[in-house]
Amino acid sequence: MRNANNTKTPMPHQNSLERASCFSEVALGYDDKMAVCEANRCLLCKNPTCIKGCPVNVKIPEFISCIQQGQFEDGYLKVVQDNLLPAICGRVCPQESQCEKHCVRAVKGEPVGIGYLERFVADRHMAAVNTEKSAGIKEFSPDGNRKRVAVIGSGPAGLSCAADLTRYGYSVTVFEAFHKVGGVLVYGIPEFRLPKLLVEKEIENLKNLGVQFETNCVVGRTVTIDELRGEGFEAVFIATGAGLPKFMNISGENLNGVYSSNEFLTRVNLMKAYEFPVYDTPINLGERVVVVGGGNVAMDAARCAKRLGARDVHIVYRRGIEEMPARKEEITHAIEEGIIIDTLTVPVRIIGGDGGAVTAIECARMQLGEPDASGRRSPEKEENSEFIMDVDNIIVAIGQMANTTVPETTEGLATNSHGCIIVNDESGAASIEGVYAGGDIVTGAATVILAMGAGKKAAAGIHEYLSKQQLN
Repeated sequence: MRNANNTKTPMPHQNSLERASCFSEVALGYDDKMAVCEANRCLLCKNPTCIKGCPVNVKIPEFISCIQQGQFEDGYLKVVQDNLLPAICGRVCPQESQCEKHCVRAVKGEPVGIGYLERFVADRHMAAVNTEKSAGIKEFSPDGNRKRVAVIGSGPAGLSCAADLTRYGYSVTVFEAFHKVGGVLVYGIPEFRLPKLLVEKEIENLKNLGVQFETNCVVGRTVTIDELRGEGFEAVFIATGAGLPKFMNISGENLNGVYSSNEFLTRVNLMKAYEFPVYDTPINLGERVVVVGGGNVAMDAARCAKRLGARDVHIVYRRGIEEMPARKEEITHAIEEGIIIDTLTVPVRIIGGDGGAVTAIECARMQLGEPDASGRRSPEKEENSEFIMDVDNIIVAIGQMANTTVPETTEGLATNSHGCIIVNDESGAASIEGVYAGGDIVTGAATVILAMGAGKKAAAGIHEYLSKQQLN
């Protein structure tokens, strides 16, 4: 079966009207025929440029070739040589700006659906494991005499680093501040985009490799890096992410009913507010909600608000829709679900009523001026363009800042003006010998796969460092 058109094999989705009121997964995944059809579009290039666009260097043509031949489990095993979280990456990575951007097919049409196919082999593997038709990832227990490495944070960077270090043969313990492992994968990304059962299964693979996890441990408070080193950890990888919210610094942001996206999504995802009262996490949401921002987090927040019963959900963004940093797919899904996007609009102040609760938001119209340092046209406020929208809740989703707990409690750990840890680009080494860092704590808020790439790079750097220590 071959797709004769130079377009992707469509991904089946839930009906937009049905999905806007439930948290079950939106994208339904390929079946075997769809996957083979899409895989057959791959040209199996001798010099595959798609690999260069993958931060973890998955052998893309090799795993797709397996799908072409119907060898789905072999395709999965090819992927996990470089990426131990394929079910996750296949769902949430922005392939359109990474591997698929460099696909030769994209020159005269649509690129091969690399992300769709990665998700397919991962999902099919999990289904086979459940029916005992797959061996899965081999269990591995490192030698007890091997050197110990501490990983701080169990998000994508931490998990990736831990997996590679364990494969190198080190004894790895991951320290997580929350009661659940997964970092942003469990507290930040909604169930309808990334089912949490999948995250649990991917983490189970890491446990089978020998990675150990310690939850409810806030490094910098419960224990310091110096204390971890004193306990025998010979290297440390910091992957604490960018978990502090940004605000607009306008009047009224402290009113009741104004959420940061961090708090809102943590309540919804990690604390399962969408299953209240089964889970004791109430979330007071009215009928009129405004989400401020234009990234994936803003889309997630708006789509969650809609599913939680809000009648009117607006996304307010200061640039045009083409400048939105969110994935085009997420923007399309949000619009399909009835969310209104107000572009070239910026909040000016938040208005409250009796009792200190938000009642309205005043905004102004914008126009795009000259490009800024990033190349995007700068938004400029139009004179006398202010208007007021009545609202019950506002969710601020304009970005996150680096979590500063570890840097503030670790003497000698160098950071930049944004509080991000400064590292060597090649190895991930920080300013303290034996301490490494990667992911959002270094770059600021970025993508899952970029964080994973940083984790892999740091694991290689740590291995080189500890190997030299052993020789000395």
